[in-house]
Amino acid sequence: MEAPLYPDLPTDQNTPSAGLPAFWVGPRHLAGDDGRLYDAVADTLSGLGWTCLTIVRGRHEPDEDEDRQVLRSTVLHISPDTLRWAQWTLADEPFHLGDLPIAWQISARAEVSSHLAQWSAYVTPDVPGEAVADFLVALDARDQPALPLGGPEQVIDAVAAHGWLRDIDRPHAAATDPMFTSHISLGDVPPLIQDADPHILTAAADEPGPPGWQAWAEPALGTPCLWAASFGPSVPHDLVAAFAASLSSTAPVLRRVLPEATQERLLRAPAG
Repeated sequence: MEAPLYPDLPTDQNTPSAGLPAFWVGPRHLAGDDGRLYDAVADTLSGLGWTCLTIVRGRHEPDEDEDRQVLRSTVLHISPDTLRWAQWTLADEPFHLGDLPIAWQISARAEVSSHLAQWSAYVTPDVPGEAVADFLVALDARDQPALPLGGPEQVIDAVAAHGWLRDIDRPHAAATDPMFTSHISLGDVPPLIQDADPHILTAAADEPGPPGWQAWAEPALGTPCLWAASFGPSVPHDLVAAFAASLSSTAPVLRRVLPEATQERLLRAPAG
C-alpha cells in the first residue's frame, strides 16, 4: 500500500491554500482538485479563446432577509464557434451525482442552428482539474464536436496503458485502478443526464437506455465517493478517452490541499 512521505501536509479542504507548501502528489485520480476546480478549468478555457459570460437572474431586494434572496448567477464559457460550452453550476443549486453536487457541465451541439445540446458531460468537485482540462482541450480541437470517432475500447485502452485493471467480465467496457478505489465503466446513465439520443426518450421504464461512461472514486468500500463524472451516451468515445488517459496518468500533480479521505493513499514530495 502506498503511504504518505510527509504526513504533516495540510489536508483540510477548508484551509486557505495561499501560503501552504506545494507538493507533487500521486496518484492523480485520488489527489482531488486542490480547491481550484473552477480556476483550473476557466484558465484552460481562457487560453483556448472561449468567451466567459456571467448570467444573473432572479431578484434581489435589499431589505429582504438573506434567506429570501433569489438572486442566482451562472458562469458560462462559450467556444468561438459557439458549438461547445462549459457551465460552472456549483453556485447555482446544481443537481447531484453520486450524492455530490455537479460543479461543471460541459455540452456540445452539432450545428449552430440547433438550440439543444447533442450531449453533455458532468463532473463534481474533486475531479482532478487536469483531467477536465484535457477533456476540454480535446473537445476544442475537434471540428465537429458531436461526431462519433472510434469505439469504446479506446477508453479502457487509455487507462490500461497506465496500469489500470480491466474488468474480467467486461474487459472493453470497465476498469479499475490497482488499489480498487477509482473506476470507469460503460453502462446505464444516472437520471437527469441530458443527451440527444432519441433512444433515451423511447426506452421503457424497465428497459436500459443507451449506455454512457461513468467514472468515480470510492476511497474505501462503502464510504462516500470522493468524486464522480458522467458522460451522456452521445459523448464521443475519443473525448472520454482523453479524460480517462489524464485521470489515470502516472505523472504527479501539484497540490497544496489534499482530500482528507485519500491522504493515507497518496505519495507526495515537496515541490521545488
